[in-house]
Amino acid sequence: MISRLWAETATAIATGVYGLVIVNGALDFGIGWDSSGPQPGAFPFYAGLLVALASLGTLALTWRRRLSGVGTNLSETLLDRDQARRVAGFLLPMIGFVLLSVTLGMYAATILYLVFAMRVQGRYGWLPSLATALVSAAFFYLALEKFFQIGLLKGPIEPLLGL
Repeated sequence: MISRLWAETATAIATGVYGLVIVNGALDFGIGWDSSGPQPGAFPFYAGLLVALASLGTLALTWRRRLSGVGTNLSETLLDRDQARRVAGFLLPMIGFVLLSVTLGMYAATILYLVFAMRVQGRYGWLPSLATALVSAAFFYLALEKFFQIGLLKGPIEPLLGL
């Protein structure tokens, strides 16, 4: 389904683009030195440059192995249908969690995600699923909002509860 060559090429391109985005963003903050030392964008610039260059190296090595026929069999299947189903079973609920976090708030999304994961993927009953989800959300609220005073995404539900 997905060959190792395709996976390595796509990953190298994606991480290379990521590195270049970091480099571009760092340029907005300055990458040189001033009287107080390095400017704010210096470290992100060089870190992004390192990521982009490493990605370019990975891409070059992958295609050199492909063209020379030496080393790892790049045509072998990296991800078959069953493995893709398992990856999707993890990835799709995580995407749903992110979308719910933005729309409903972090605590409501945490409750919904944990109930879904425990009921559907873990095959737990309603009581342990709801108890775990509610206790986890309460713990995160108390630890992050009250103790560390770090506000998380709030949706329409939290104000109704006075949070």
